Amino acid sequence: MVAALRARLAAGGRERGANPVELAVMMPAIMVLLFGSIQVAVWFVARSTALNAAQTGVNAQRSYDAAPDAGRDRATDFLRRSGDWLVGWDKTGPTCVATATDVTCTVRGRSLSVVPGVDFEVAQTAHGPTERWTG
Repeated sequence: MVAALRARLAAGGRERGANPVELAVMMPAIMVLLFGSIQVAVWFVARSTALNAAQTGVNAQRSYDAAPDAGRDRATDFLRRSGDWLVGWDKTGPTCVATATDVTCTVRGRSLSVVPGVDFEVAQTAHGPTERWTG
């Protein structure tokens, strides 16, 4: 049994122990790719959250005889309930501009940071016609 073990260890020769060294060299690159891909996915979720909030605001503001701040209030409520995917949106808040014919809502913020110090700016705008009587 001891002879078989010595024969197996001798068969590795100079390459014995190379796998842990290769893994140690490659692990930082693997970790950067892993966390980088997670950060990009979080950015896409933050963009989706901002766009859905802006669309919710437009839908509330464009209805017939809507209150002046109905869109902003509805978008704010949506963002409060959506979690922390979009951070910093409350500094400026959602903005909704209504004219006689259309409504535009914009939501701004930053994506949640998975990698410390790395976050991305997010700004999404939705647009829609105002419900009104026409002749």
